[in-house]
Amino acid sequence: MNKELKSAKKSEGKSTSFFDVLTCTSVQVYPFKESGGKTKAFARATINDQLQLTGLRVVDGSNGFFVSYPLDPNYKGEDYHSIYYPLNKELRDHIEQCVLEKYQELVSA
Repeated sequence: MNKELKSAKKSEGKSTSFFDVLTCTSVQVYPFKESGGKTKAFARATINDQLQLTGLRVVDGSNGFFVSYPLDPNYKGEDYHSIYYPLNKELRDHIEQCVLEKYQELVSA
């Protein structure tokens, strides 16, 4: 385990130092040419060149654009159940910012 992870695990309470280590190192966005629905693009994000998040969607919601995580197709409940998702707001915001910046870059070109 590297020094940054060890020091983050030793710190007490909620610390952002652990999450500073997790960064998007690569983002790929695939916008739809014609999109009549709310989903405007699919995306893929790589975290620290070690973990790839696939199946992300750029969605145009009632409060603006946001990033949606893949849903579990085998879930039989009435609500939505994501396969994976960030556990804190800082990481969610970071991933969303990276994906939406890349999306805006591609659609404005």
